[in-house]
Amino acid sequence: MKLIVGLGNPGRLYTNSRHNIGFNVVKALARHYKVALKKDSAVLSLSGQVKTEGQGLVLVLPMTFMNLSGSAVGGLLRKYKARPKDLLVVCDDLDLRLGRIKIRPSGSSGGHRGLKSIIDSLGSDDFCRLRLGVDRPRKNTDTSDYVLSPFSSREKEQARLMAEKALSCCLVWVGAGITESMNIFNKRSKDE
Repeated sequence: MKLIVGLGNPGRLYTNSRHNIGFNVVKALARHYKVALKKDSAVLSLSGQVKTEGQGLVLVLPMTFMNLSGSAVGGLLRKYKARPKDLLVVCDDLDLRLGRIKIRPSGSSGGHRGLKSIIDSLGSDDFCRLRLGVDRPRKNTDTSDYVLSPFSSREKEQARLMAEKALSCCLVWVGAGITESMNIFNKRSKDE
């Protein structure tokens, strides 16, 4: 069993925010696999299960707020008897430029509170994460306000293309694993 968890905040207020790009990717995966994401109160999430590549795959949107994502993810791993290595977390990243994605097999939270919550809950940082670049805010802009704001009209197309690339990366991760995903998607383009 593999799990792909998109991080974000529940509620309409946050729907198109930078912080919810992980939610958007998992919603796109649900459309790709034609699976409905249904409320699962036992694990504080919306989730849907599908069989693909000869194995089970669970797509998840935690309904906790970002900083409490670990409580949902910990419950999910227990429910499906999955290991941290079977988990891919999709989230925003301030340290990557808009449009760039990076997948890793493990690592620190890098200051991302959603990842920190998951690491604390699992007692391990040994899970895959797909980070989607949202850039840093301008000077004198509050970071919280920035990540909770929507992409500007100028940024929307780049964000859409990045989400498409992230969806492709998730599909490779499910079918071929982390090494192949890194080989394909962590390459820098000429303009980076």
